[in-house]
Amino acid sequence: MSMAELFDDGWTPATWRARPAAQQPEWPDDDALETALANLRAMPPLVFAGEARTLTEQLALAQQGKAFVLVAGDCAESFHAFSADAIRDKLRVILQMSVVLMYGSGVPTVKVGRIAGQFSKPRSSQTETRDGVTLPSFRGDTVNDFAFDELARRPDPARLVQAYHQSAATLNLVRAFAKGGFADLSRVHAWNQEFVASSTEGRRYEAVAAEIERALRFMRACGIDLEAELQLHEVDVWTAHEALLLGYEEALTRRDSITGDWYDCSAHLLWIGERTRDRDGAHVEFLAGVRNPLGVKLGPTTTPEEVIALCERLNPAREPGRLVLFSRMGADAIDATLPPLLQAVQNAGHPVLWACDPMHGNTFQHESGYKTRRFDDIMRELQSFFAVCKAADVWPGGVHIELTGEDVTECLGGADAVLGADLERQYETMCDPRLNARQSLDLAFEVAELLRR
Repeated sequence: MSMAELFDDGWTPATWRARPAAQQPEWPDDDALETALANLRAMPPLVFAGEARTLTEQLALAQQGKAFVLVAGDCAESFHAFSADAIRDKLRVILQMSVVLMYGSGVPTVKVGRIAGQFSKPRSSQTETRDGVTLPSFRGDTVNDFAFDELARRPDPARLVQAYHQSAATLNLVRAFAKGGFADLSRVHAWNQEFVASSTEGRRYEAVAAEIERALRFMRACGIDLEAELQLHEVDVWTAHEALLLGYEEALTRRDSITGDWYDCSAHLLWIGERTRDRDGAHVEFLAGVRNPLGVKLGPTTTPEEVIALCERLNPAREPGRLVLFSRMGADAIDATLPPLLQAVQNAGHPVLWACDPMHGNTFQHESGYKTRRFDDIMRELQSFFAVCKAADVWPGGVHIELTGEDVTECLGGADAVLGADLERQYETMCDPRLNARQSLDLAFEVAELLRR
């Protein structure tokens, strides 16, 4: 059977509609929904098939231990908190983290942003109740509004089109920053934001930046033409989001004119969440047919049989770089639950990239009422992930982090500790708590040390 037959097998972008589809909004107006989807089908792709293929090649290198993957960005992007400065600051933190990881590990960092499409969120309940009033849950700006009133919480298909346009604008800016000089390694000192530079993490980063600057001067003194080395002046920043709203994803799926394969052109990498990874469900059915690199989130209830079934369904050709498995077990569960999954995948001979999402399994409600995470729990899960991978002789290929470039107080701890009393000072997330820039840099140094070991 050919590669095309393995991935096609009667699949079309609409075959998911015959399967049970979890976490889909109850759109109140079918005509308005079809109008929005028709608009999206007529839009240009946000990303291109060739870019997705290049990312697959880079993920294959990471799978072999020749690179490390950093997936980072907002829990949920916002229509309201949208500006060039916010995008720049987020990218700056990702660049700082990647430099620290690269310098510490000696391998390239593949940079993937939770950006330009991460608007929708799965919910544990269809409704939310406050002071005796029950309304539909907030499902992200692609569906409804965060404000707690009846009109705001009404799902509106026009938001799908707005999400597309904001994603396009975000991508334009990210590409300009990545290729237009902002990401030049000679600017490594300039990436240190004011409120980070004065911190413990900022001083550690400055020491790394000074070493990099010294190395660049040495190479220049040796007669190496640094201006001709594009890798020093430009970077690739790929995009990723959870492929949650299947109508949106279907509408942005295109057939590649070169290979004839289908690609979901809403992002370079799409992932399936813990709540939607049913092997026979609509999300797995949809993503099984597109040729983008894919991710799957695996929580503490995942069984070896489920993982093998997902690998066989999503990567039947066993293509390196095609599939990333994100462990998101929680710091207290990972030591018991991850080893059997690693072993099962190894025994079955599936080529996957293992990465750790240490955020989602460590969320709790603080006594102040704010949903938060402890930095120490995040690091405990990461430390266990590296230890479990080492014991199984598996390369710990990446991390998946929710962060922001702003000076928020949403997660507890870090080198310059955020305390419980600080949460209300600058708690701005619309959904889950994010690491601020200082905490993100702190985590990068810790992960670099784990890679060194």
